[in-house]
Amino acid sequence: MQRNTPDLSVTIVAFDQALASAITGAHDLFALAGITWQRIHNQPIKPAFQVRLASLHAAPVTCTNQFILQPQTALEDIDKTDILIVPTIGGDIPRVLQNNQNLQVHLRRLYHSGADIAGNCTGTFLLAAAGLLANRAATTHWGYAEQFRQLFPDVRLQPEKMLTEHDNVFCAGGGMAWIDLALLLIERYCGYQVASDTAKSHVLDMSRPNQTMYAGTRQHKFHQDHAILAIQDTLDKQFRSAVSLQSLAHQHNMTPRTLTRRFQRATGLTPIKYLQTVRIERAMKLLETPHNALEKIVTEIGYDDVSSFSRLFKRHTGLSPSQYRAKFKRN
Repeated sequence: MQRNTPDLSVTIVAFDQALASAITGAHDLFALAGITWQRIHNQPIKPAFQVRLASLHAAPVTCTNQFILQPQTALEDIDKTDILIVPTIGGDIPRVLQNNQNLQVHLRRLYHSGADIAGNCTGTFLLAAAGLLANRAATTHWGYAEQFRQLFPDVRLQPEKMLTEHDNVFCAGGGMAWIDLALLLIERYCGYQVASDTAKSHVLDMSRPNQTMYAGTRQHKFHQDHAILAIQDTLDKQFRSAVSLQSLAHQHNMTPRTLTRRFQRATGLTPIKYLQTVRIERAMKLLETPHNALEKIVTEIGYDDVSSFSRLFKRHTGLSPSQYRAKFKRN
């Protein structure tokens, strides 16, 4: 779908305890899509989107930083919009869900009217509560993945991803992922060139494929299985060594089959995948120090082959080791 007319409509939903930057930032990026580039290059100004902020009854909303935003329109008065953006929940998630059941009615209504529905970060909880993510692939902030799974077990959650797209429902990961979400939707409606020009003119990365490089292993410890937490602690400490599933199970008084089943149920990973994650997290820290050679890092974390490690690293983070170093190294 590629259209480039000035009457494309974007509606951003506002509610109490939303994250202000996810509202105002997305509003700016859609409103200026292509325009900043056109101004820089002295080209005719051609707005791509009409952007409006909407709340229930057009009531003012108080964001988590205590900014008060005044929407231009009432959500219930909107019959049609091309894109509907649900921003991050910045406050207590269960309370926000409870206080916005009427808002969820309008999310469902506008979805059925044909709108692209997009949720950012913990805003995806509202999409799930409205029933829009059932049996669909989705993502959310990595730190809230376990809470999300407990509340919405019917959603195919993929918290390692920065963005998911299923039919006309879009989800973005952690806090500032509204940038990735907006650029994706700008490209969807206006084409790659406008999205690329918008990213360049605002000094933004065009594509961040996942959020695992930000999350680390901590995201896999939000569970209450203390035996598995003890095994994770063992792997955290012995990651440099070759680990046998048999010996690990014996050490913790389990059979290998029981260990694997419980480990995967608690963490979402097999023990071997978790060990890979621990090693990659250590490699990321070493890559942030400029004087560590890659060959030395690979040996340090328990691998022998640089090429196979580099492929694993890129599959995990979306970046090659050299790209990661260039992006995150300390000066």
